[in-house]
Amino acid sequence: MKDPHDIIIRPVLTEASYEGFPDKRYAFVVSPTANKTEIKLALESVFKGIKVDKVNTVRTMGKIKRQGKTQGRTPEIKKAYVTLTEDSKPIEFFEGMAE
Repeated sequence: MKDPHDIIIRPVLTEASYEGFPDKRYAFVVSPTANKTEIKLALESVFKGIKVDKVNTVRTMGKIKRQGKTQGRTPEIKKAYVTLTEDSKPIEFFEGMAE
């Protein structure tokens, strides 16, 4: 199994993601090669005491950027939208952020 800290890269902290905190919905940037089962197991091992109910993933292609004649792409990312079960405790890292 991969290291959980290699699967979960960082949390997504935007206004839209703050609205999901009371309903125990969180967003994370994850490794592009990780599948839903690996993401679920990684979150449950990093954040003790949580139970993941659902994992939805989205892959976004990088935008094309130009500077003069040269052009390239920004990196593509994969986001995971995670919903915890009703009896699970919320993730302590996000406590008090959306107030």
